[in-house]
Amino acid sequence: MCALCGVLGGAADWSRPQAGIGRERPARAERARMVALLDRIARTRSVRISDWQGCAYLVSGATGGQELAESLAQVWFALDRRSGAAIDPLAPQWLDPPPAPDGGG
Repeated sequence: MCALCGVLGGAADWSRPQAGIGRERPARAERARMVALLDRIARTRSVRISDWQGCAYLVSGATGGQELAESLAQVWFALDRRSGAAIDPLAPQWLDPPPAPDGGG
């Protein structure tokens, strides 16, 4: 995707926060929260996930390889490829809250 498409927002996806009345957080804050949560999960596999221009996720492996994922589903596939092992996001251990950043429970 070119930078212009990123600025324009790309395709709609169920995992993207939508603007609307009654939202507790602005869409940018919700996206930042989602990226931080995904990154905490990915770090358990030595992978990093960061935001890319507000429209995609940048998935970076331990060897330096990177790829863009436009949706949450694509993030899981990229995480599998970058970590070298399949992750089932519906497995019980992935439904539990990830460990706190400071290592506490």
